[in-house]
Amino acid sequence: MIPRRAAMRLMMCSAVLPLLGGCDGAFERRPAALLARPQGIAGRIDPGESNLGSPSGREVLLYAPASLAADGPSPLILSLHGAGNDARGGLFTQALADRFGALVLAPSSAGRVWDRAFGPDLTTIDMSLQETFRRARVDPSRIAVAGFSAGASYALGLGLANGSLFSSIMAFSPGSIPDGGREGWPRVFISHGVGDERLPIDQTSRRIAPVLRGEGYEVDYEEFDGGHTVPPEKLARAGDWLGW
Repeated sequence: MIPRRAAMRLMMCSAVLPLLGGCDGAFERRPAALLARPQGIAGRIDPGESNLGSPSGREVLLYAPASLAADGPSPLILSLHGAGNDARGGLFTQALADRFGALVLAPSSAGRVWDRAFGPDLTTIDMSLQETFRRARVDPSRIAVAGFSAGASYALGLGLANGSLFSSIMAFSPGSIPDGGREGWPRVFISHGVGDERLPIDQTSRRIAPVLRGEGYEVDYEEFDGGHTVPPEKLARAGDWLGW
């Protein structure tokens, strides 16, 4: 018997092709599959930023807050920047890292936007995660992926395709869901400004949230008065939702 959630996914497919980029085989194949996994090592890194580097030569920043636990595994947020930005733009989740004593891994996309075909950028992210897991002891039950704008779209694609790695997805003003496949049932938080002119809410999040709920995902969706941004109060609200 097909599980209820899987059946719901199949029924929704024909209605959501523009958002998902096509559903054919999405439940069998995962073009956005990540191989890196926490290694359970006893290591600890010093507070501050370090550049892990990437094949493209662009920065990949790993941020460790002063609140990082001296012993025991740490939470991790993979944090993805918006279009035209870089790794430093991915550190918009730093307040959550400080609050929860979490590591933040902020890679740079190889080009102006993230590779929706899950090619070079996926490789960089996988390598960066593997290096993070080599350096630090990460709690496998507290790994989230977050993103803003184009990074939010990519975070949705990665998170939904890697539910065995990411328990939570935080998408701030996403535009769509790249088709990376599906695995597991990560929780999803989405926020979007009603005055967003770059990615109008009626064409994006007001369609994305119902699609994901229809597929059976747990979605916390919030709108705010404002434009294409991540208000501090919405970042804090995402932290409340994360609940680490």
